[in-house]
Amino acid sequence: MRKVIFTLCAALLMAAGTASAQSVDTDRFMDTFIENFNSDRPEFFNCHGTYNYRYFPNVPSLSEKGSDVMVMRIDPTTKAGAGRGPEIGTKKLTHFGTYTARIRVPDVKKVQPNIGAVVGYFTYRMDKTFGLSEIDFEWLIADPTLIYVGTWTGPNANQRVGRTIDLAKGKILYTIYRSDADGNRNHNITGIGNQPETITAIPDYDASKRFYTYGFDWHPDRLTWWLVHPTTNEKIILWDYQPESSALNGVEGFDGIPKSPTTYLLNYWHTNNWPVDTNPKSIEAPAYPYALEIDWMKYEPYVEESQTWITENNWQ
Repeated sequence: MRKVIFTLCAALLMAAGTASAQSVDTDRFMDTFIENFNSDRPEFFNCHGTYNYRYFPNVPSLSEKGSDVMVMRIDPTTKAGAGRGPEIGTKKLTHFGTYTARIRVPDVKKVQPNIGAVVGYFTYRMDKTFGLSEIDFEWLIADPTLIYVGTWTGPNANQRVGRTIDLAKGKILYTIYRSDADGNRNHNITGIGNQPETITAIPDYDASKRFYTYGFDWHPDRLTWWLVHPTTNEKIILWDYQPESSALNGVEGFDGIPKSPTTYLLNYWHTNNWPVDTNPKSIEAPAYPYALEIDWMKYEPYVEESQTWITENNWQ
């Protein structure tokens, strides 16, 4: 396993400098951590559902010699639907901060090209006052050259901003917002919300062929999704989203940025109604218990931004 202990130590030292003025409420919130999955059970995450046959932490990687990882396997008999496959979530809440993970999605395109399966790296929590707080990285593994990023917000989880990227070709397929205010019609995002407007291709990008490091930086007024180039270590910005309006689609408060505390998750599930953009037939149930590999997951909170928001909004 390629642990990032040095980076974590640096982050902890920086956090310690901030903690003199502000510190994490560790009764309710996760502090800075890195989960290396190097014991029989994850240290910072709960495993949802049946443990056996789904979760295999601290095992040799199937694709990278010398790395020990968490393997998740999907049960071919599991019904379709988010959350019905293997899923891990933090034991306490998270909020504004930098989220990072090193992942390799299942390599199944030659074996089952029409598979309907999703890997989600994300946050999720429904707040009774502030609505849904969800930030997503997603891969539909029938075509792992595409990356889906975006958010869901709103009291009925019906407000969406999203971008879909073909990174192997360097193409942004679309960058949109929608809500049920007009029947969930897609509208193009332009201007400050549509940055960068172009992306340089990583010609051999395929999320199933090797591990990649993915991350997002969540601020109250800005969200940036990125990955680390596997050979240059350059931080490649996938979407640097700033709202062009606080009332997208005419809906007051809809700016596309989740605001309330959430839970940090990763899951793997069968979809029978969401095919990948490049293959409308890709909704088949998994034929085998294909393996997802997770090397590590990390969280670094923005303590001052979080506590300011919680105080100003009287969040309980």
